Amino acid sequence: MSLRRRVLTYAAGAAGLAAAGAAVGVARRRRVIAQRGQGEATRLGSLRSEPRTVIAEDGVPLHVEVDEYHPEGGARRRARDDAARMTVVFVHGYALNLDCWHFQRAGYRGLVRTVFYDQRSHGRSGRSRPGHATIDQLGHDLRQVIEQVAPDGRIVLVGHSMGGMSVIALAEQHPELFGDRITGVALISTTAGGLHPHRMLVPLLPETFGGDVAQRVVAALARTGRVVDGLRRVSKDVATVATDMFAFGDEVPADYVQFVDDMLSSTKFEVIAEFFPNFESLDKFATVSALERIPTTIICGTRDKVTAIGHSRKLHAMIPGSQLVECEGAGHMVILERHEQVNAALDQLIAAAAAHVPEEEDEW
Repeated sequence: MSLRRRVLTYAAGAAGLAAAGAAVGVARRRRVIAQRGQGEATRLGSLRSEPRTVIAEDGVPLHVEVDEYHPEGGARRRARDDAARMTVVFVHGYALNLDCWHFQRAGYRGLVRTVFYDQRSHGRSGRSRPGHATIDQLGHDLRQVIEQVAPDGRIVLVGHSMGGMSVIALAEQHPELFGDRITGVALISTTAGGLHPHRMLVPLLPETFGGDVAQRVVAALARTGRVVDGLRRVSKDVATVATDMFAFGDEVPADYVQFVDDMLSSTKFEVIAEFFPNFESLDKFATVSALERIPTTIICGTRDKVTAIGHSRKLHAMIPGSQLVECEGAGHMVILERHEQVNAALDQLIAAAAAHVPEEEDEW
């Protein structure tokens, strides 16, 4: 199937004029179409670039990696096209790190400028003080990353799970950016509130902490973190089974499961405990209206056991003009499990964001 035909095939399932226009834009902007199959050609989590450090407002160092745009043909001059003027910022979820974007990073590498960073206390970033382990602080961190590594040009934000909440927090704090600098948003397997928080813990706990016991553990997280870390190491095989059940909705390669489990295991349970209270208190549905100004794509697996598909449908209903992509049978880690479908949706979003006319230009 030709590149153009493949893009139009993906676009056929999307509703509305915006999606159709985006598909045409993608067909015309071949450089920003994700390369299919690139992720399978490299070991999961092996993609790296020169590390940068962004200092958050409260002094926490954030680990950032940037994959620069490389024009076709090795041209050294700055190409005058949409890909050269755009940065796509990927924001990972709870207890993960920037490596979770492996297939998106592989697919877009060199075709568009992309930014990946570890959220505070995750991955290679510095540890936050407990009082600053909040969704609102993550919104401020995202603002700092944008200011320091993407100070010019258009921006597309892609947030998965807690990363989507970080994007929504930024929209609450700086709505003026949306429609001006930020011209596209993808919210993947996320919500603006109404979570059942204990579901976030299941892949992170040994089997003995399931069911009603998990509820009691929640109340004692801060003081049991090291114990849980130790039990999880001892119960590694059981923990991996839990990761498979709650991260994925369908059968996936064993290395996908191990990859996710390794990321979860590398996040100290004390960090998980510090962020956990955010999910019960989260209520930012009043904020999402800021996203109706720009192309917004909402993606979720229909078997997501952490942020169920109902959350994405609610966001879609509350953001006029948004596109909803339901990945049949996929679970919470849809960015791995259905990476080609996710990348195809991001193709359309990037093209629509490139073609978006900022409000002040529209008024002129």
